[in-house]
Amino acid sequence: MDIIMKKYISQTLSLLTVATLLGGLWSCGEEFLDRPPLDAIVDANFYQNDEQILAGTAPLYNIVWFSYNDKASHGIGDARGGVLTSGSYQIENVRFNTTGETPENGASWRAFYNVVGQSNTLINNVKQYAGAAVTDRIKRHGIAEGRFMRGLAYSYLVQNWGPVPLITNNTTLLQDTTIARNTVESVWQFIIKDFRYAAENLPDESVQEGRLNQWSAEGMLAKMYLTRAGISGTRDQNDLDSAAYFAKRVIDNSGATLMEEYEDLFKTVNNNNVETLAALQWTYNAGNLNAWGAQNSVQAFLAFGSEITGFSDGWGGDIGGSKWMLELYDDWTFDTRRKASFMFPGDHYDYITQVPAGGSAQELRVPAPSEDAGQPYGSRAWVKKYVVGRPEDNDGKVVQQGTEINTYILRLAEVYLIYAEAVLQSNPSDALTYYNKVRDRAGVSPKTSVDWEDIFYERIKELAMEGQAWYEFTRLQYYNPQLAYQLLSSQDRGTFRIYPDQIPDPRMWEIEIPEDDTSPRFFDVNASNFNLPIPSVELSKAPNLRKPPVPYDFSAGE
Repeated sequence: MDIIMKKYISQTLSLLTVATLLGGLWSCGEEFLDRPPLDAIVDANFYQNDEQILAGTAPLYNIVWFSYNDKASHGIGDARGGVLTSGSYQIENVRFNTTGETPENGASWRAFYNVVGQSNTLINNVKQYAGAAVTDRIKRHGIAEGRFMRGLAYSYLVQNWGPVPLITNNTTLLQDTTIARNTVESVWQFIIKDFRYAAENLPDESVQEGRLNQWSAEGMLAKMYLTRAGISGTRDQNDLDSAAYFAKRVIDNSGATLMEEYEDLFKTVNNNNVETLAALQWTYNAGNLNAWGAQNSVQAFLAFGSEITGFSDGWGGDIGGSKWMLELYDDWTFDTRRKASFMFPGDHYDYITQVPAGGSAQELRVPAPSEDAGQPYGSRAWVKKYVVGRPEDNDGKVVQQGTEINTYILRLAEVYLIYAEAVLQSNPSDALTYYNKVRDRAGVSPKTSVDWEDIFYERIKELAMEGQAWYEFTRLQYYNPQLAYQLLSSQDRGTFRIYPDQIPDPRMWEIEIPEDDTSPRFFDVNASNFNLPIPSVELSKAPNLRKPPVPYDFSAGE
């Protein structure tokens, strides 16, 4: 693993080298993920027809996001958000001790500016070099894909680090070492502009399976407006109204529907399903040294053991759902999201094969230590979401540190909850309707009324281990920082024991804190440790990042 990781890190881009090329040729043999080397994508002679424009945008759907998706997404998005806990791995993020040297911090920053840099290259080259044979429709489509991904990257940047540099021209950046940060208000204005362009220029139906479309962008506009509504310290009604408007348009016009079974959302066979509005597209057979970064590697770090991955990865034995997270579920048996997100001792997954050392293949029953062994409990609620199993469970499409399971950017259930929150005050009946649609699919009983807290925690449960929990708190922190700090500080992130009521086929479990446990369980969160510190290596290269932020000059271009 170390050799592979070092190879990829050597190719990633810092802020000051964001235009450096990611070299190498890879191929997935599947639709638009077939693509040329990235060095061809910056060639002025490349953009001569529609097919080349679309090939040029393909890397925006995977490799430029790899450093974030690999480990940082669950380290920042879930561990800092209180969903994921550990006694070792990700512990700095679990305990709110994230520093300028924390690996997931630097990986996130690099990934987001990789996305910005590749998007800028694509946008500027299509504008400048598109040949006469390129149709106007596809020219605008390529630029819109670039602006969608760039806006998404900046939404992560501003929510994690606050003021950050807005960059639209990589060449100018390489010549300018006085780069400064821009204000939070400027960054959000830039994000909204990018997504608006995408919404106006993407087609209402994807040109190829997995591609972004108008509803991808309008759904993200709803999410961005909902978050931006609070940046002044109170929630802006115009932004809430815009969030409601775009969310309802997606609900009514996109054709997306909820998958019938929640657990089916996280099977590779259901990539690009009817609930998907936007997703990163990965290719399993990129698990070789010459093509590292185009595959989804998260199973390697989340799965509890190699017996369910089929390879020597499966390093997730010391991570799992936090006590705080698990206690949010109404019922561990009937809320289908629990079993789809976290494995309890004795859980049965008939679509994942387990091959214990020296044993034979069998359907997965999550190990539950026996009383005869002196340990009648589990010590982790292991992660299930994005753990898809062995090659034989996925039509052969799993390799060492590589699967092809899509990473969701946005799905319809989240749009339902965005809409519910946006109209909560103006139309509580509608808010309740869409809130209950999400609960109904999860197998839990509907409620007769709904408030902000209900929606907030429903979103945590619905999106657990999708890298989203932290961004629920960043949205809240904008307009109610003390509540955000209070909720995070009160999360129980410590160790515990899980007891099944029976083996096999348990129906109930008990969680207890060991009497001899002395490890810290709660961690103080405040204004000083809420935002991520800019990675130390970036500050050393660009000391002006320490200066006060300035407004962005929109007359200089977008």
